[in-house]
Amino acid sequence: MRTVREQLLVELEDRPPASLEDLNRIFQSWAEQVYHRRVHTETGQTPLERFLAAGPPPLPSELALTGAFRWSERRTVSKTGTVGMHGNTYEVDPELAGREVDLVFDPLELAEVQVQIDGQHRGLAVPLRIKRHVHPRAQPPAAPAQPTGIDYLGLIQKRREQELQQRIDYRHLPGPGSAASDQNDSKEMTE
Repeated sequence: MRTVREQLLVELEDRPPASLEDLNRIFQSWAEQVYHRRVHTETGQTPLERFLAAGPPPLPSELALTGAFRWSERRTVSKTGTVGMHGNTYEVDPELAGREVDLVFDPLELAEVQVQIDGQHRGLAVPLRIKRHVHPRAQPPAAPAQPTGIDYLGLIQKRREQELQQRIDYRHLPGPGSAASDQNDSKEMTE
């Protein structure tokens, strides 16, 4: 996402797309012409080469995908069945009193917290007092880079369109009834 923000979105600030279709076309051009063809410093391969070498990955479940972006913090449940986290107080199952639990949450929404012990779901932490809705380490979006004045995305889109024109255009191949097709048909009949 950082690459998308720093190389694509910054270019759109001066010249925003007129529609969602334009945005999709611009993004596809950029991804195909730039991102997928640039060698990654860590892997030594382009993203396209790396993807094709391993084959397509299996799609994760919605639950696994949601869980991958959650944060967790360990807390000890008080004798009264509450836990505190960043100025917020939550009520948990009273039978967890005195035990260490993991609080699993979206860092941008501290009102919804799951309780886990050893990776096992043990219910939800019910907010009693919420002072902070966002985790203190959750970073706000970085300030956008200054535009260069060069129509970078327009140049990429033009290059992609030129490549697409070099591909075979099946609409312009001779079909039945064309002069080239008639010559081939009469040649086959004489042989």
